[in-house]
Amino acid sequence: MEYNVYLLATDPKNPCRDVIHSRDTSLKIRVYCLENDIFEPNHNEIQLFGYAHGKLYAFETIDINAEDALDVVGAIQWYADYVEYPDMEILPEDPRPGHNVAM
Repeated sequence: MEYNVYLLATDPKNPCRDVIHSRDTSLKIRVYCLENDIFEPNHNEIQLFGYAHGKLYAFETIDINAEDALDVVGAIQWYADYVEYPDMEILPEDPRPGHNVAM
């Protein structure tokens, strides 16, 4: 079984501004802490959400390629392990009231 290797770029001035990079593909995912960050979803990207340690995170791809779309969940699961919350439930929609608006 082949496993993807992920790397994390962090912003030393903002601990909530992580970017997950796949070492072997062009997949990149920006991480937002929704209690601290303003999040305006880009409708050309994939957004997923998850709670860890009582905080809600948004995960949004950066310039997603069709061939990388299947790896998004695996990258988020890797991040959940990284933040020591391996049981993070990955949600397809923003669970905050009023933020799940159909386009």
